[in-house]
Amino acid sequence: MTQILHLSLILASLLCFDATAQWAWTDNEGRQVFSDRAPPISVPEKNILRRPGQIGPINNPETSVNVNASEAAATLQPDPKPVANSPQASGVDKALTERMAKAEQALASQRKAEEERINQLRADNCERARLAQKNLDSGTRLSRINSQGVREVMDAAARAEEAKHVQSVIDSDCN
Repeated sequence: MTQILHLSLILASLLCFDATAQWAWTDNEGRQVFSDRAPPISVPEKNILRRPGQIGPINNPETSVNVNASEAAATLQPDPKPVANSPQASGVDKALTERMAKAEQALASQRKAEEERINQLRADNCERARLAQKNLDSGTRLSRINSQGVREVMDAAARAEEAKHVQSVIDSDCN
């Protein structure tokens, strides 16, 4: 029975650690937001009320006591000496920023490759349409295969219809 009591006390004390890893900030509408993740970059520094590891109450505008972990450490040690290689807390995750930049760069290169592919297709269509127009304007007898698979010679009406179609392709693809 005492083992269960000890185990439950240990578990209860461990549950309290999650509550200390909380962010608190005021959003644009004036509401307080509590999260285990950092606030968005659009939230100004003055609206951040609590960071993980902060000692003391939430920094409410109504309260005059604002104590965080760095201020508490400064009161305990009179003159802290900065360490040369200590990381600076800037609020921005450099790895995340680099990944986002790489993702944007990859997306831009995909867009550029797709645009180049479309431009190449348009150039090919333009070249084929101009060649077809030269054949239509040459006056030679042209034939095509109909839906039944039979070759038929194009008469003047079919030639005019094909010329109109070729001209629309030239207008759309040749700039």
